[in-house]
Amino acid sequence: MATLTLEKPDILIRGRKVVGGVTEGEALVTTQTISGWGGVNPMKGEIIESHHELRGQSFAGKVLVFPGAKGSSGWSGVFHTTRLTNTAPLAMLFNVTTTKAALGAVVLRVPAMTDFDRDPLELIETGDWVRVDADQGLVSIWKRAG
Repeated sequence: MATLTLEKPDILIRGRKVVGGVTEGEALVTTQTISGWGGVNPMKGEIIESHHELRGQSFAGKVLVFPGAKGSSGWSGVFHTTRLTNTAPLAMLFNVTTTKAALGAVVLRVPAMTDFDRDPLELIETGDWVRVDADQGLVSIWKRAG
């Protein structure tokens, strides 16, 4: 895990813990839901869903920010595989808590949060540095330069 020590975040939001823990890393953001079954290549942590805005991009080692999960319960199996192959995201932030998203977060065993006081999809951009402290219910965001 990469660590960046900065004095004060540009943005701080609060949310509810789904899975506890603390981590930080570069954000990968999508405004589209992700299908766990058939939408992700678990060997690469890559989104392969047709017509998805992140198609061809990997969430491996990133803080995945997305509205939620769609599709079948294949999420748990797919994300279990990403954990075993070291292609899982560092953390997950999602707006809509479904059984698919919650189960995927639990299987991954990475910090995960939902129910935010402000919409992370409006505040976080791909490339921003994000610290997820699910235990405290805090997300710190440092905007990327440029």
